[in-house]
Amino acid sequence: MPVVALIGAQWGDEGKGHLVDLLAARARLVIRYGGGNNAGHTVVNHLGTFKLHLVPSGIFDPGIVNVIGPGVVVNPEVLIKEIEELEARGVSTAKLFVSDRAHVIMPYHIQLDQLQEEARGEGRIGTTGRGIGPAYADKMSRSGIRMGDLLHEETLLNRLRTVLEEKNRLLTKLYNARPLSLHDTYLTYLEYGRRLANHITDVHPIIHRALEKDLPVLLEGAQGALLDIDHGTYPFVTSSPPGAAGACQGSGIGPTHINSVIGVVKAYTTRVGEGPFPTEVDGSVADVLRQIGTPWAEVGTTTGRLRRVGWFDAVMARYAVQVNGVDTLAITKLDVLDGLETLKICTGYKLHDALLEYPPTTTALFDQIEPVYEELPGWSEPTRHVRRFADLPEAAQAYVARICQLVGARLGIISVGPGRDQTIMVADVF
Repeated sequence: MPVVALIGAQWGDEGKGHLVDLLAARARLVIRYGGGNNAGHTVVNHLGTFKLHLVPSGIFDPGIVNVIGPGVVVNPEVLIKEIEELEARGVSTAKLFVSDRAHVIMPYHIQLDQLQEEARGEGRIGTTGRGIGPAYADKMSRSGIRMGDLLHEETLLNRLRTVLEEKNRLLTKLYNARPLSLHDTYLTYLEYGRRLANHITDVHPIIHRALEKDLPVLLEGAQGALLDIDHGTYPFVTSSPPGAAGACQGSGIGPTHINSVIGVVKAYTTRVGEGPFPTEVDGSVADVLRQIGTPWAEVGTTTGRLRRVGWFDAVMARYAVQVNGVDTLAITKLDVLDGLETLKICTGYKLHDALLEYPPTTTALFDQIEPVYEELPGWSEPTRHVRRFADLPEAAQAYVARICQLVGARLGIISVGPGRDQTIMVADVF
């Protein structure tokens, strides 16, 4: 059976959690491979509406093993709260395992994240302020604390004593903030380790036993490919590789094991926070795309910030498909476009007299480009009740087909609503 990586192919918030919840029924192991609680997945199923930030979206099937991989940075307080909320609503977390190699978000990470963003002033990058970037920075500088350290009193104390001395100098000397107490921080995180002890483990044997037994595995991404630290709209990016390469690195599964990469895109484009957005719109069209006044309004699951919205950007999506080897496209929220007379797809960027088929590498050039649009007719019929591709309005079929043609991937799934059943399966992705 295959290993399938499901990634966001825009700027995040594409509806990945909804699709993982759907596809998990075919998997035996779901692995969250990157990011932290700066990402949020909203899942709507027979149990209700859930907003997950760290726990993989396969948690709702009691037969599935769910793993938080070594590539994730974990805020233990957030994870404990999420586990408690799931258990309180009747969702078992007995088969949730956290890699002992995953790095821990410490209180100084959160403080520094917020202080650094404040110091940027007008040059802010739109960080969520949850300590993700500083945690990854410490990971790369080899001064991080890992989840396994929380289970060993002496190891935790020694590592924390060394790193906290440096962080307190930063907090007090550079930002004029109060220092953190070694004693209080140590006891707090030791208690977190105690409460998570049944979940923290070496996940490598779990993952590779599944591969040896040829069980279907689903790799769950966070954020989107256009926020990739190397390939995204730098510096308005996240601090990890959220694409297919990150799926391998963050899970511990070699690239030759991955059989398919599903790229999730909305039928339009959204972005939360700062950074380039060539197809952004405002006014009445933006209100339609944001679904103002509905329970599914375009608001960030994690941040609560109103999402910026715009027409589908095939240039960006094609780039994400190429960089990540996406072979199958999942298009979400097609129903949001119901009733619009005309739709637009950005097919290229005009820069002075040149036509660009790829996004610029510097943000300065984004300010100078002009999107080139192709207009397509919309449809008046509602699509939320449709369950077969052939039953979609012809204009909706043509719109979806054009997106796939422009980005260079086959069509696999169409979502026409937030419910698990509001999905059109065009191809068997497993």
